[in-house]
Amino acid sequence: MKKIGIACDHAGYEMKEFLVGCLAAKGFEVLDFGTSSEESVDYPDFAHQLGEAIDKGELEIGVGLCGSGEGMAMTLNKHQSVRAGLVWCNEVAGLIRQHNNANVVVLPARFITNDEAMQLVSTFLETPFEGGRHERRVEKIKLQ
Repeated sequence: MKKIGIACDHAGYEMKEFLVGCLAAKGFEVLDFGTSSEESVDYPDFAHQLGEAIDKGELEIGVGLCGSGEGMAMTLNKHQSVRAGLVWCNEVAGLIRQHNNANVVVLPARFITNDEAMQLVSTFLETPFEGGRHERRVEKIKLQ
């Protein structure tokens, strides 16, 4: 069983709950970093928990959700081991894996449906990193 982390704010809560069920049905052990309701919260509080788990090596891959996805992506990308990419279509969901070796997919919960979200997550999870010339570029992302 593969582990995957998931984190959201209030805008992504309903979609997160849907994704947790879908991912568990696909055999994933889902580590839910919250939030746990639609009550207004601050997305960095939950993004940092997911990012820290990846930094510590407790997880290799994750999903982040907030209203636009932008705040969650910005916060997650502050973590040295995280390469988070905001996606809204299947092509981008595949490219962030193929070319950037992204390890967190970020979804704009207010702009896509639950079914679209699961399709994007599936594409992300099923797409391998191409390596090659992209490996050199990915290695240049981290600050020394």
